[in-house]
Amino acid sequence: MAASSVDRLGASSRRRLLPIVAVGAGVLVVLAVAIYLYDHSRRDVIANGVRIDGIAVGGLHEAAARSKVQAELSGRLNRPVNVRFGGQSWQLGTREAGVRLDVPNMVAQAVSASREGSILTRTARGLFGGSVKRDVPLVVSYSHQAVRALAAKVRTAVNRPPRDASVEPSGSGLRTVPGTVGVAVDYSALGASIDRSLLGGGASPTVMVPTHKIQPAVSTAQLASKYPSYIVIDRAGFKLRFYDHLKLSRTYEIAVGMEGLETPAGLHKIEWEQVNPPWYVPKKAWAGALAGTVVPPGPADPLKARFMSFEGGAGIHGIDPSEYSTIGHNASHGCVRMRIPDVIDLYSHSPVGTPVYII
Repeated sequence: MAASSVDRLGASSRRRLLPIVAVGAGVLVVLAVAIYLYDHSRRDVIANGVRIDGIAVGGLHEAAARSKVQAELSGRLNRPVNVRFGGQSWQLGTREAGVRLDVPNMVAQAVSASREGSILTRTARGLFGGSVKRDVPLVVSYSHQAVRALAAKVRTAVNRPPRDASVEPSGSGLRTVPGTVGVAVDYSALGASIDRSLLGGGASPTVMVPTHKIQPAVSTAQLASKYPSYIVIDRAGFKLRFYDHLKLSRTYEIAVGMEGLETPAGLHKIEWEQVNPPWYVPKKAWAGALAGTVVPPGPADPLKARFMSFEGGAGIHGIDPSEYSTIGHNASHGCVRMRIPDVIDLYSHSPVGTPVYII
């Protein structure tokens, strides 16, 4: 009898609990359905805190987000890029650059970020004001070739090579011409700046061309070292001036070529030199029977003491004292004649490579 009473009590308790369990289960089912329906209703709603290229889109449905992003980014990107350097300017329009916004892609990323996590975390976030910290980057396409073409065009217009300092000879002497600093466009940096401005990432649609300076290889201060010796021959004045490190050091009296056999004008240089040179007679009509022969040093050799060639067979040489009377006249066959002491002195200061300017 006792056992039967206990069984009856247990069965009675179970019968009382069944409705409670059923109610609890029903509540859970209803709650789960409610959560599902709530989450499903927000399947295209972007979570608070989500941005697209800095534009707040949290709380917006996908369609509304597309409209907002399209309007704001189009306004930001629909402007030409102006490139400037000094008084020069170039422009690249969005149509020319082929700029294309992919708004659906960016909004889809924003929605996807909003759907991260479980259904419970999404529901709690929606009900209690949670947020997702996410900034979807700009998705845009454009013609990289158009940007490179503009950068190349600017580089061609702006680049300026450096110019070395130089010496300008004249009848009045030597004048130094200062060098100029060159300019080169930083091509990669320019392209990157155009990209940023084209995509609305710059503070201004104007890009200032980035450049760097190129110093000349020879400065004015280096000219004297570059030209330790320099010869200027004044045919009309029958003078040879020697410059030591660009400063006038010596002036000699000379004879130059006669009419029809003039000493060649222009800028030359000493090509080779010889002490007590033989005479390699040019194959010219005026040389007569000696044309093409070699006259060894001695009484018959008109070249005395030294010879400094500056133009093939022409050169600077000494003459026999018996011919000193020709100094100051147009008397040679193209060479520059000097007195023997003078040509020896000049030779000692004029190595091969010395510029020879003849006016």
